[in-house]
Formats: sequence, structure tokens, C-alpha cells
Amino acid sequence: MERIRPVPVKPVVSVFSADEALLAAVAGELARWLGGPDYESPLLSFDQTRYYEREMGPGLKRRFYAFSRLIDAAELVALKRWAIEAEARWRHDGRRRVNIDPGYVSLAKLVLATTKDNVHRIYLGEGIYAEVTLYFCKGRFHPWPWTYPDYASPEYRAIFERIRELYREQLRAAKQG
Repeated sequence: MERIRPVPVKPVVSVFSADEALLAAVAGELARWLGGPDYESPLLSFDQTRYYEREMGPGLKRRFYAFSRLIDAAELVALKRWAIEAEARWRHDGRRRVNIDPGYVSLAKLVLATTKDNVHRIYLGEGIYAEVTLYFCKGRFHPWPWTYPDYASPEYRAIFERIRELYREQLRAAKQG
């Protein structure tokens, strides 16, 4: 029986740190694997929660990157494992200096990878779970009750709608080519 190949997805990565230079360093390392970023969000204040301040300090800034190479959704496990290892490489005095959260955009959803289980998360393997964080319906991304407040914000949803449009254009071009 022939295996049906799923439609490839667009990798997206959230990176936040108090050191803005680390944002670009992470994007540069990811570019070697995923191709250059074809979307880079504006620099965003990471102020929806203070959860990370104790470990990473105040003044955290976030940037979202989307990458040009489309991937098989199953690669999300390897992408999250890489993120965990990269965060460890950039530690200083035992403290994390950068947070790297990979996921992907498809036409229907934004999926994020996590190491934390919950009722709405699906185990993928190697200690990694997937969460559908936003779903696309009637021309817009919408949050679920469990969606983090920053991802539920109109500003973040607009970012992912733009990334989805880039992805849609890539799929269209691939079909024609």
C-alpha cells in the first residue's frame, strides 16, 4: 500500500531573551537547517507573564521567525530536541539566557512543541508533545481556551496570519512549478 505523503508545513520559532543578539544568533543557527527566515516579526516585549524573569532576568524581548524550507510535520520532534540542546549551550551560570519554542503553521492551524503533557496535548515521541495553539477559520486565526494569552492576542494572531499567507503562496508556487 502506497504511503500518502502529508502536505509539508512551515516551521516557525519563537525566540525570547534579554540579550537581543541571541535572537539573531538562534535564527542564524536555524537557517543552516531550515533555510533563511522568510519572515521576521518586529521586536516584541515579552510582558504577558513574569514567569521567566527569575531565571532570565527582566526586559525580555521576543521575535518570531518563519523559515523558507517547508518540513514534514514529524520533524517537529527533532526541531524541539534541537531547541532544548541550543538553550543548554547558551546557559550561563546554570541559568537559561534564551528560550526557543518551535512549531509550525499549516493552512488549518498553528502547532507548538512542548515537553509538558496536558489534556489537550498529543505525545509525539522523545519526550515531545504537540499542541494546536490556534486554529484557522473564516479567514482568521482563533484561540482555544488553553491558548496562552500572548498567542491569543490580536497582534500575535496577525503575525501568524501573515506567516500563513506566505506559506499559502509557497504551496501555490510549488503546485505550479
